[in-house]
Amino acid sequence: MTNRRNFLRLGSGAGFAGLLGYAAAQSAPPAGIKLGTFFTDRPSDNDLAMLSHAGVDAVSIWTSIENNNAAWMTSMRKRLEAAGVMIYNIGIMDLHCDPALVLGLPEADRKIEQYKEYLGNLGRAGIRYTTYAHMANIKNQPTPGFYQTSAGTTRGNAQTREFDVDVARKLPNSFGRTYSADEVWRTFTRFIQAVMPVAEKNNVRIGLHPDDPPVSPLGGVARVFTNYAAYERAFDIARSPNFGVCLCVGTWGEGGRDMGKTPAEAALEFGRRGKLFKVHFRNVSSPLPRFKETFVDNGYMDMYEIMRALKKVNFEGIVIPDHVPGAGYPHVNNAYTLGYMKALRDRARREG
Repeated sequence: MTNRRNFLRLGSGAGFAGLLGYAAAQSAPPAGIKLGTFFTDRPSDNDLAMLSHAGVDAVSIWTSIENNNAAWMTSMRKRLEAAGVMIYNIGIMDLHCDPALVLGLPEADRKIEQYKEYLGNLGRAGIRYTTYAHMANIKNQPTPGFYQTSAGTTRGNAQTREFDVDVARKLPNSFGRTYSADEVWRTFTRFIQAVMPVAEKNNVRIGLHPDDPPVSPLGGVARVFTNYAAYERAFDIARSPNFGVCLCVGTWGEGGRDMGKTPAEAALEFGRRGKLFKVHFRNVSSPLPRFKETFVDNGYMDMYEIMRALKKVNFEGIVIPDHVPGAGYPHVNNAYTLGYMKALRDRARREG
């Protein structure tokens, strides 16, 4: 299980049957912005109870390739729905940030076929969204690495991720040779044009996550999704209403002015075009060349401005915490983030 899938494990299971009875009597998740979180693929009754306690509308679950089947996904969806919670996304870690797909390695054809099967399983299970990221240098690397160059602290000495471009630039190539931006665009084009017809057939939307951090190259590999203009190019390549954006506010904040638009401006533009599918709600200390991840209320970005932008475009998707600091207390700090997000969302609703 990754930290993203560690969630609130503080509640009592007592009265859970009553909670389910209450949840079953409720309507579908409310219209508008849905409060969500990353969630475990092996939920206990306590986990499910705490979703209801926290007022969570929907969850995003990450799991492994062994659960790439419609029966498992359907069973998980029904269990969460019985607790009054929507599954917005079930992601397969083995098909996310996959070097074979990004670098065009020999296994790429097999991975594309697995991804098509995955989209079919999502559709059969009644799950209508997934996030995809076209990055080869990802998090499971030693520190210093291309995602995190050092471990630092933020408020209250909570452990957090730090990144310094100067340190990252001195690291060796991660895949033996350099890969140009043209190569990475070619592999993205091949992938997205192969899978989008299957996504459309199964009524599944794909939201593209920006490269985190938005720096190119890293480890000898070009990173192409580092600004707003790259998304315009991706839309032209995909040419599908089912292809859009997972707006990672933290990554957008890391990029600063080089992203071409502020996070709020990006939310407004993507939202008005019907391309905004999911939002990762995270703050950072500063834009590149150096940053650290902070608590949601303790970075340089005005998070209410972003939530207000989501309300202005009548965003109907999920907004979730992302990379919450504090390795020793992930459940507590995630709960803090959820509460802060809920307050911002409710204020935006009231102010119209």
